[in-house]
Amino acid sequence: MEVKNSYEYCEDIIKEHSKSFYKAFSLLPEEKANAIYAVYGFCRLCDDSIDEYNDLNMLLNLESELELFFSGITPDKPIWIALNDVTKKYKIKKEPFFDLIKGQKMDYNFKHFLTQEDLMEYCYYVAGTVGLMILPILATKNHSFLRETAINLGKAMQLTNILRDIGQDYDNGRVYLPTELMDKYNYSYDDLSKKIINENFVNLWEYEAKLAEKLYNDSLDLISEFDDDSKYPVLTAAYIYKEILNEVRKNSYDCLNKRNVVSSLRKTQIALEVKKQLKMVI
Repeated sequence: MEVKNSYEYCEDIIKEHSKSFYKAFSLLPEEKANAIYAVYGFCRLCDDSIDEYNDLNMLLNLESELELFFSGITPDKPIWIALNDVTKKYKIKKEPFFDLIKGQKMDYNFKHFLTQEDLMEYCYYVAGTVGLMILPILATKNHSFLRETAINLGKAMQLTNILRDIGQDYDNGRVYLPTELMDKYNYSYDDLSKKIINENFVNLWEYEAKLAEKLYNDSLDLISEFDDDSKYPVLTAAYIYKEILNEVRKNSYDCLNKRNVVSSLRKTQIALEVKKQLKMVI
């Protein structure tokens, strides 16, 4: 398969599975956008192996292909062909790719988190890693300086996912909210099983939401360090994702019975707001 067709294959994946990310990163120059699509394709394969199929062998096969890939042998599959081209153009490091697989293994062998530190470690492995993967594409000169920024932005987005999907995750046998925090806010697993939304739940939810928002804000304070052609897409992706938290609030914190999404109209409004913001900064 040609490189061009491999990139198109990856673009179809992100277009189907993440309209928010696609809307934001399609704003990049074509070469950078294609690189993001390729990385996303790999991440989606990892995620689906456990979240969709609960298939550890599928994940282990992917890990074996990853080991081959970074040893210099490119498997004859579109995502690897595209990623091979990406590694020729950008200083992509292998560690976050393997760390993401470790994060998916954590999901497969899921255990309730006891502490906030346990949750944040998990957020690094399943999302901070993604920030590190795409950082050399978005900040070609300053990617070492922005390492923690990329990790924190990934963590913020993962916390947002968790806060959006509490009910769905519970139905799938996973509770990501730390036990010590549930105890602190006097919200029990029994309450969660009954999908109770009360003041205790709201306070618990807001604790995590405020942490996510701080991570967003701290990360975006350094937006000036990203490449000029990447500032707009990065800000747009972050603000669209951050808006999910406001959608949950607007729906009276009901993330137990419904999935809260940002409308296409609101995404467009956010993109315009970001454009105005950048014009003010530049």
